[in-house]
Amino acid sequence: MPSTSTPLIDVHSHFLTPRYVAEAKSAGHGHPDGMPGWPEWTEDGQLASMDAWGVGTAMLSISSPGVHFGDDAAARELARHVNDTGAAMRDRHPDRFGHFASIPLPDVDGALAEAVRALDELGSDGIAVETSAGGVYLGHESFDPLYAELDRRGAVVFVHPTSPPHAAEIALGRPRPMLEFIFDSTRAASDLLFNGVFTRYPNIEWIFPHGGGALPLLVERMELFRTVFGLGDGTGTVTGTDTDTDTDTGPSTQEQLGRLWYDMAGTPFPRQIPTLIDAFGRERLLYGSDSCWTPAPGVTAQLASIDGAAPPAPDLTWRELTAANARRLFPRLTAES
Repeated sequence: MPSTSTPLIDVHSHFLTPRYVAEAKSAGHGHPDGMPGWPEWTEDGQLASMDAWGVGTAMLSISSPGVHFGDDAAARELARHVNDTGAAMRDRHPDRFGHFASIPLPDVDGALAEAVRALDELGSDGIAVETSAGGVYLGHESFDPLYAELDRRGAVVFVHPTSPPHAAEIALGRPRPMLEFIFDSTRAASDLLFNGVFTRYPNIEWIFPHGGGALPLLVERMELFRTVFGLGDGTGTVTGTDTDTDTDTGPSTQEQLGRLWYDMAGTPFPRQIPTLIDAFGRERLLYGSDSCWTPAPGVTAQLASIDGAAPPAPDLTWRELTAANARRLFPRLTAES
Protein backbone atom coordinates (compact mmCIF):
# COMPACT_ATOMS: atom_id res chain seq x y z
CA MET A 1 0.00 0.00 0.00
CA PRO A 2 1.29 3.53 -0.73
CA SER A 3 2.09 5.81 2.18
CA THR A 4 -0.58 8.10 3.58
CA SER A 5 1.98 10.26 5.38
CA THR A 6 2.62 12.65 2.49
CA PRO A 7 2.20 16.21 3.83
CA LEU A 8 -0.98 17.78 2.54
CA ILE A 9 -1.09 21.14 0.80
CA ASP A 10 -4.25 22.87 1.96
CA VAL A 11 -5.50 25.48 -0.53
CA HIS A 12 -8.62 26.32 1.50
CA SER A 13 -7.62 27.51 4.97
CA HIS A 14 -8.98 30.66 6.56
CA PHE A 15 -7.55 33.10 9.06
CA LEU A 16 -9.03 35.95 11.05
CA THR A 17 -7.75 39.11 12.71
CA PRO A 18 -9.39 40.95 15.62
CA ARG A 19 -9.75 44.08 13.50
CA TYR A 20 -11.37 42.19 10.64
CA VAL A 21 -13.90 40.49 12.92
CA ALA A 22 -14.69 43.78 14.68
CA GLU A 23 -15.31 45.62 11.41
CA ALA A 24 -17.43 42.79 10.05
CA LYS A 25 -19.57 42.74 13.19
CA SER A 26 -19.95 46.53 13.05
CA ALA A 27 -21.23 46.13 9.48
CA GLY A 28 -23.96 43.76 10.66
CA HIS A 29 -22.22 40.40 10.26
CA GLY A 30 -22.65 39.15 13.81
CA HIS A 31 -23.94 35.87 12.39
CA PRO A 32 -22.00 35.71 9.10
CA ASP A 33 -23.82 33.82 6.36
CA GLY A 34 -26.36 32.64 8.91
CA MET A 35 -23.77 30.86 11.05
CA PRO A 36 -24.02 31.01 14.87
CA GLY A 37 -21.01 33.30 15.23
CA TRP A 38 -17.33 33.78 14.52
CA PRO A 39 -14.79 31.01 15.18
CA GLU A 40 -11.63 31.47 17.18
CA TRP A 41 -8.34 31.57 15.30
CA THR A 42 -4.68 32.03 16.27
CA GLU A 43 -1.48 31.54 14.35
CA ASP A 44 -0.10 29.07 16.88
CA GLY A 45 -3.37 27.16 16.96
CA GLN A 46 -3.36 26.95 13.16
CA LEU A 47 0.14 25.47 13.14
CA ALA A 48 -0.77 22.96 15.84
CA SER A 49 -3.85 21.86 13.90
CA MET A 50 -1.83 21.50 10.71
CA ASP A 51 0.64 19.25 12.54
CA ALA A 52 -2.20 17.10 13.86
CA TRP A 53 -3.78 16.76 10.41
CA GLY A 54 -0.57 16.20 8.48
CA VAL A 55 -0.79 19.48 6.58
CA GLY A 56 2.58 20.72 5.41
CA THR A 57 1.50 24.02 3.86
CA ALA A 58 -1.75 25.97 4.12
CA MET A 59 -2.78 28.79 1.80
CA LEU A 60 -4.37 31.33 4.14
CA SER A 61 -7.29 33.46 2.99
CA ILE A 62 -10.17 35.52 4.35
CA SER A 63 -13.52 33.81 3.89
CA SER A 64 -17.00 35.22 3.30
CA PRO A 65 -18.22 37.94 3.81
CA GLY A 66 -14.97 39.36 2.43
CA VAL A 67 -13.66 42.85 3.11
CA HIS A 68 -16.16 45.16 1.41
CA PHE A 69 -19.02 46.24 3.67
CA GLY A 70 -20.35 49.12 1.57
CA ASP A 71 -17.65 51.80 1.70
CA ASP A 72 -14.89 51.69 -0.91
CA ALA A 73 -12.28 53.56 1.12
CA ALA A 74 -12.85 51.45 4.22
CA ALA A 75 -12.74 48.26 2.15
CA ARG A 76 -9.41 49.26 0.63
CA GLU A 77 -7.94 49.84 4.08
CA LEU A 78 -9.31 46.58 5.46
CA ALA A 79 -7.94 44.65 2.46
CA ARG A 80 -4.49 46.14 3.08
CA HIS A 81 -4.71 45.16 6.75
CA VAL A 82 -5.65 41.52 6.22
CA ASN A 83 -3.19 41.14 3.36
CA ASP A 84 -0.30 42.64 5.31
CA THR A 85 -1.17 40.32 8.20
CA GLY A 86 -1.41 37.22 6.01
CA ALA A 87 1.82 38.00 4.18
CA ALA A 88 3.64 38.59 7.47
CA MET A 89 2.57 35.16 8.74
CA ARG A 90 3.75 33.63 5.47
CA ASP A 91 7.09 35.37 5.90
CA ARG A 92 7.44 34.03 9.45
CA HIS A 93 6.66 30.49 8.30
CA PRO A 94 7.44 30.32 4.56
CA ASP A 95 7.40 26.52 4.49
CA ARG A 96 4.08 26.29 6.33
CA PHE A 97 1.96 29.14 5.01
CA GLY A 98 1.00 30.60 1.67
CA HIS A 99 -1.36 33.52 1.14
CA PHE A 100 -4.29 34.46 -1.10
CA ALA A 101 -4.83 38.22 -1.01
CA SER A 102 -8.27 39.74 -0.46
CA ILE A 103 -9.38 42.49 -2.83
CA PRO A 104 -12.19 45.04 -2.29
CA LEU A 105 -14.63 44.13 -5.05
CA PRO A 106 -16.97 45.50 -6.37
CA ASP A 107 -14.58 48.47 -6.27
CA VAL A 108 -12.69 47.45 -9.41
CA ASP A 109 -10.08 50.22 -9.25
CA GLY A 110 -9.34 49.42 -5.63
CA ALA A 111 -9.34 45.69 -6.31
CA LEU A 112 -6.92 46.05 -9.21
CA ALA A 113 -4.53 48.23 -7.19
CA GLU A 114 -4.57 45.87 -4.22
CA ALA A 115 -4.10 42.79 -6.40
CA VAL A 116 -1.02 44.33 -8.01
CA ARG A 117 0.35 45.39 -4.61
CA ALA A 118 -0.23 41.96 -3.11
CA LEU A 119 1.33 40.05 -5.99
CA ASP A 120 4.28 42.41 -6.55
CA GLU A 121 5.10 43.74 -3.08
CA LEU A 122 3.77 41.10 -0.70
CA GLY A 123 4.53 38.07 -2.85
CA SER A 124 1.05 36.60 -2.38
CA ASP A 125 0.43 33.21 -4.00
CA GLY A 126 -2.85 34.31 -5.52
CA ILE A 127 -6.01 36.35 -5.11
CA ALA A 128 -9.17 35.43 -3.19
CA VAL A 129 -12.59 36.63 -4.35
CA GLU A 130 -16.17 35.86 -3.37
CA THR A 131 -18.69 34.45 -5.84
CA SER A 132 -20.42 37.83 -5.91
CA ALA A 133 -19.66 41.30 -4.62
CA GLY A 134 -22.35 43.84 -3.87
CA GLY A 135 -24.80 41.58 -5.67
CA VAL A 136 -22.65 41.51 -8.82
CA TYR A 137 -21.47 38.07 -9.98
CA LEU A 138 -18.00 37.40 -11.29
CA GLY A 139 -18.89 37.24 -14.98
CA HIS A 140 -19.92 40.92 -15.09
CA GLU A 141 -18.12 42.99 -17.70
CA SER A 142 -17.15 45.64 -15.13
CA PHE A 143 -14.55 43.19 -13.76
CA ASP A 144 -12.75 42.85 -17.10
CA PRO A 145 -9.88 45.27 -16.27
CA LEU A 146 -9.07 43.15 -13.22
CA TYR A 147 -9.20 39.92 -15.20
CA ALA A 148 -7.02 41.34 -17.96
CA GLU A 149 -4.26 42.06 -15.44
CA LEU A 150 -4.62 38.72 -13.67
CA ASP A 151 -4.57 36.93 -17.02
CA ARG A 152 -1.40 38.75 -18.04
CA ARG A 153 0.23 37.43 -14.88
CA GLY A 154 -1.20 33.92 -15.04
CA ALA A 155 -2.49 34.50 -11.52
CA VAL A 156 -4.26 31.99 -9.28
CA VAL A 157 -7.75 33.11 -8.24
CA PHE A 158 -9.45 31.30 -5.36
CA VAL A 159 -13.23 31.71 -5.59
CA HIS A 160 -14.99 31.38 -2.26
CA PRO A 161 -18.80 31.27 -2.04
CA THR A 162 -20.73 33.91 -0.16
CA SER A 163 -24.37 34.50 0.64
CA PRO A 164 -26.30 35.21 -2.56
CA PRO A 165 -28.56 38.25 -2.92
CA HIS A 166 -31.79 37.82 -0.96
CA ALA A 167 -30.16 35.00 1.01
CA ALA A 168 -32.48 35.44 3.99
CA GLU A 169 -35.44 34.49 1.84
CA ILE A 170 -34.02 31.70 -0.30
CA ALA A 171 -32.01 29.99 2.48
CA LEU A 172 -35.22 29.45 4.48
CA GLY A 173 -33.51 30.50 7.69
CA ARG A 174 -30.76 27.88 7.48
CA PRO A 175 -26.99 28.56 7.42
CA ARG A 176 -25.99 29.44 3.91
CA PRO A 177 -22.84 27.24 3.85
CA MET A 178 -25.05 24.12 3.99
CA LEU A 179 -26.69 24.54 0.56
CA GLU A 180 -26.44 28.08 -0.78
CA PHE A 181 -22.62 28.10 -0.89
CA ILE A 182 -22.76 25.03 -3.12
CA PHE A 183 -25.28 26.65 -5.44
CA ASP A 184 -23.50 30.01 -5.45
CA SER A 185 -20.20 28.46 -6.54
CA THR A 186 -22.10 26.78 -9.36
CA ARG A 187 -23.82 30.05 -10.26
CA ALA A 188 -20.55 32.00 -10.30
CA ALA A 189 -18.77 29.44 -12.49
CA SER A 190 -21.68 29.39 -14.93
CA ASP A 191 -21.68 33.20 -15.04
CA LEU A 192 -17.97 33.24 -15.87
CA LEU A 193 -18.50 30.60 -18.55
CA PHE A 194 -21.57 32.08 -20.24
CA ASN A 195 -20.00 35.54 -20.28
CA GLY A 196 -16.89 34.17 -21.97
CA VAL A 197 -14.47 35.02 -19.15
CA PHE A 198 -12.81 31.59 -19.14
CA THR A 199 -12.03 31.83 -22.85
CA ARG A 200 -11.12 35.54 -22.98
CA TYR A 201 -8.71 35.18 -20.05
CA PRO A 202 -7.37 31.64 -20.39
CA ASN A 203 -4.24 32.20 -18.29
CA ILE A 204 -6.07 32.73 -15.00
CA GLU A 205 -5.93 29.62 -12.81
CA TRP A 206 -9.30 29.43 -11.08
CA ILE A 207 -9.83 27.33 -7.92
CA PHE A 208 -13.41 26.44 -7.00
CA PRO A 209 -13.98 24.84 -3.59
CA HIS A 210 -16.29 22.15 -2.24
CA GLY A 211 -15.83 19.76 -5.14
CA GLY A 212 -17.12 22.30 -7.65
CA GLY A 213 -20.54 22.52 -6.03
CA ALA A 214 -23.17 21.14 -8.39
CA LEU A 215 -21.07 21.66 -11.53
CA PRO A 216 -20.25 17.96 -12.13
CA LEU A 217 -23.96 17.17 -12.20
CA LEU A 218 -24.88 20.01 -14.55
CA VAL A 219 -22.23 19.81 -17.29
CA GLU A 220 -24.55 18.32 -19.89
CA ARG A 221 -27.43 20.61 -18.95
CA MET A 222 -25.24 23.71 -19.26
CA GLU A 223 -23.92 22.46 -22.60
CA LEU A 224 -27.48 21.94 -23.80
CA PHE A 225 -28.32 25.58 -23.10
CA ARG A 226 -24.95 26.78 -24.44
CA THR A 227 -25.57 25.16 -27.81
CA VAL A 228 -29.05 23.84 -28.59
CA PHE A 229 -30.81 26.71 -26.83
CA GLY A 230 -28.40 29.29 -28.22
CA LEU A 231 -27.10 30.76 -24.96
CA GLY A 232 -23.52 30.68 -26.17
CA ASP A 233 -20.48 31.70 -24.16
CA GLY A 234 -18.79 34.39 -26.21
CA THR A 235 -16.52 31.90 -27.99
CA GLY A 236 -18.41 31.37 -31.23
CA THR A 237 -21.69 31.92 -33.01
CA VAL A 238 -24.86 30.10 -32.08
CA THR A 239 -27.90 30.54 -34.30
CA GLY A 240 -31.43 29.42 -33.56
CA THR A 241 -32.41 26.47 -31.41
CA ASP A 242 -32.00 23.75 -34.01
CA THR A 243 -28.91 21.57 -33.61
CA ASP A 244 -28.53 21.57 -37.39
CA THR A 245 -27.83 25.31 -37.29
CA ASP A 246 -25.53 25.26 -34.28
CA THR A 247 -22.28 26.75 -35.55
CA ASP A 248 -20.58 27.33 -32.22
CA THR A 249 -16.93 26.28 -32.50
CA GLY A 250 -15.76 27.25 -29.03
CA PRO A 251 -14.65 24.84 -26.34
CA SER A 252 -17.43 22.83 -24.74
CA THR A 253 -18.75 23.35 -21.24
CA GLN A 254 -16.91 20.23 -20.10
CA GLU A 255 -13.65 21.45 -21.63
CA GLN A 256 -13.92 24.86 -19.99
CA LEU A 257 -14.91 23.56 -16.56
CA GLY A 258 -12.27 20.85 -16.85
CA ARG A 259 -9.58 23.53 -16.86
CA LEU A 260 -10.57 24.77 -13.42
CA TRP A 261 -9.04 23.52 -10.19
CA TYR A 262 -11.28 22.04 -7.49
CA ASP A 263 -10.72 21.41 -3.81
CA MET A 264 -12.10 18.69 -1.54
CA ALA A 265 -13.44 20.86 1.27
CA GLY A 266 -16.65 19.60 2.81
CA THR A 267 -17.87 16.03 2.46
CA PRO A 268 -15.69 14.56 -0.31
CA PHE A 269 -16.50 10.88 0.09
CA PRO A 270 -18.17 8.56 -0.67
CA ARG A 271 -20.01 10.43 -3.47
CA GLN A 272 -18.80 13.94 -4.27
CA ILE A 273 -15.20 13.45 -5.38
CA PRO A 274 -15.88 10.32 -7.47
CA THR A 275 -18.57 12.32 -9.29
CA LEU A 276 -16.18 15.24 -9.80
CA ILE A 277 -13.45 13.01 -11.17
CA ASP A 278 -15.90 11.28 -13.49
CA ALA A 279 -16.76 14.70 -14.95
CA PHE A 280 -13.37 16.45 -15.00
CA GLY A 281 -10.60 13.98 -14.20
CA ARG A 282 -8.23 13.99 -11.24
CA GLU A 283 -5.38 16.16 -12.56
CA ARG A 284 -6.75 19.37 -11.01
CA LEU A 285 -8.01 18.04 -7.70
CA LEU A 286 -6.66 19.78 -4.59
CA TYR A 287 -7.00 19.31 -0.86
CA GLY A 288 -8.93 21.88 1.18
CA SER A 289 -9.86 21.77 4.87
CA ASP A 290 -12.05 24.90 5.12
CA SER A 291 -10.65 25.47 8.60
CA CYS A 292 -11.23 27.55 10.76
CA TRP A 293 -14.86 27.79 9.66
CA THR A 294 -15.06 24.01 9.68
CA PRO A 295 -14.43 23.06 13.33
CA ALA A 296 -11.46 20.79 14.07
CA PRO A 297 -13.61 17.65 14.57
CA GLY A 298 -15.15 18.23 11.14
CA VAL A 299 -11.74 18.50 9.49
CA THR A 300 -10.60 15.34 11.29
CA ALA A 301 -13.69 13.47 10.07
CA GLN A 302 -13.15 14.76 6.53
CA LEU A 303 -9.57 13.50 6.54
CA ALA A 304 -10.69 10.12 7.85
CA SER A 305 -13.07 9.85 4.89
CA ILE A 306 -10.27 10.79 2.48
CA ASP A 307 -7.75 8.35 3.95
CA GLY A 308 -10.37 5.60 4.15
CA ALA A 309 -11.64 5.98 0.59
CA ALA A 310 -10.56 3.70 -2.23
CA PRO A 311 -7.34 5.22 -3.58
CA PRO A 312 -7.30 7.02 -6.94
CA ALA A 313 -4.84 4.42 -8.22
CA PRO A 314 -3.23 1.28 -6.75
CA ASP A 315 0.08 3.07 -6.12
CA LEU A 316 -1.30 6.51 -5.23
CA THR A 317 -3.06 8.03 -2.22
CA TRP A 318 -5.36 11.03 -2.22
CA ARG A 319 -2.78 12.91 -0.18
CA GLU A 320 -0.08 12.18 -2.76
CA LEU A 321 -2.34 13.07 -5.68
CA THR A 322 -3.56 16.39 -4.30
CA ALA A 323 -0.10 17.42 -3.09
CA ALA A 324 1.42 16.70 -6.49
CA ASN A 325 -1.34 18.67 -8.21
CA ALA A 326 -0.82 21.60 -5.83
CA ARG A 327 2.91 21.67 -6.55
CA ARG A 328 2.14 21.98 -10.25
CA LEU A 329 -0.10 24.94 -9.52
CA PHE A 330 2.33 26.51 -7.05
CA PRO A 331 5.85 25.78 -8.30
CA ARG A 332 7.43 27.46 -5.28
CA LEU A 333 6.27 24.59 -3.10
CA THR A 334 8.93 21.92 -2.90
CA ALA A 335 8.35 18.19 -2.83
CA GLU A 336 8.92 18.32 0.93
CA SER A 337 6.05 20.79 1.55
